[in-house]
Amino acid sequence: MKTALLGLAACLSVAVPAAAQDHYQSSPPRRTVVEKDWGPWLGPYRAKLVPSLMQDFGERYLYAAANSALPPPRPGERRVVFLGDSITDLWDLSKSFPGKPYVNRGIGSQVTAQMLLRFHQDVVALHPAAVVILAGVNDLQGVLQQETEQQIEANYEAMADLADRHRIRVVFASLLPINNYTDNARDMLKERDPARLRALNAWLKAFCRKRGYAFADYFPALADERGLLQRDLTRDGIHPLAAGYARMAPIAAAAIDRVLAAFSGPARRSGRRRPRRFPGSSPSSRSRSPGA
Repeated sequence: MKTALLGLAACLSVAVPAAAQDHYQSSPPRRTVVEKDWGPWLGPYRAKLVPSLMQDFGERYLYAAANSALPPPRPGERRVVFLGDSITDLWDLSKSFPGKPYVNRGIGSQVTAQMLLRFHQDVVALHPAAVVILAGVNDLQGVLQQETEQQIEANYEAMADLADRHRIRVVFASLLPINNYTDNARDMLKERDPARLRALNAWLKAFCRKRGYAFADYFPALADERGLLQRDLTRDGIHPLAAGYARMAPIAAAAIDRVLAAFSGPARRSGRRRPRRFPGSSPSSRSRSPGA
C-alpha cells in the first residue's frame, strides 16, 4: 500500500504542467476595491462616465475634431492654450481676452492624470507659445482617482517637462478657494480639504519660482476673510461666476505677458534652448525640481 501511494504521488506531481510550475509575475495581485456610495448626483454621473474612461481615460476624443480644424498659428501669432477642468471649460476666453489667440482646452471633472494623457494632443500639437495650467481641485475629491499630494505634484511636473521639451512657456495657476456657504455646496469642504488645497498652491508657487515659470495666483483675489471663495462669486462653492472670472482675467494676462516677454525670438528655436531668465532672477535660483 505504501508503495502504491508513493507511486500515485509521483504521478500527480508529473501531471502538473511545466508552464504552471514556471509561471512568474513581478507585480503583486490586484486589489479589490469596494465601491462607496457617491450619493444621488455623483453616483449616477460617475457610473455613466467610467465605461467611457475605460476606453479613453484622458478623454482625448472630446477635442479631437476641434484640434483637427484649428489651423497652425499665423506668423507672429502667440497662441496660448488654457488647460484645465470645468473651471477652465466654463471660462469664455473670447469675452475675457477679446482679440487674443487663446484656445480653451478645459474638460469638466478631469484630474491631473487625465490632462497629462492629453497634453500632447490638446497642447503640444496646437503649437502654442504658452500654456496656462489650472488643475488639481478634482484630484482632491477623489471621484476618479485617489491621489496623494506627491502624485498630483508629479503630474504637474510631467506636464511642465513636456512643455519645456517643446519650447512652450509655462504658466501655472493657483487652485481657486472653495466654500460651503450654500445648500448645494454643503459638502464641498469635506470633499476637498482646504488645507490640502493650500498645500498644493504653496508647492506650485515654489515650483514656478524654481523653474522660472509664471504663477497666476488667483487665490487672494477670490478669497474672503476665512480663506474661502467669496459668497457672491459662486453659486455652488467651486465654480466662479462672471464676476469671479473678471477678477481672474487680469491675473492670467499679467502672467502670460511675463512669460512671453521673458523670451526673445520665436517659441521654437533650433539648437540649444535659451535659459529661462526673468528680471531679478539668477541661474543659481532655479533648479529642476522643488525642494522639500
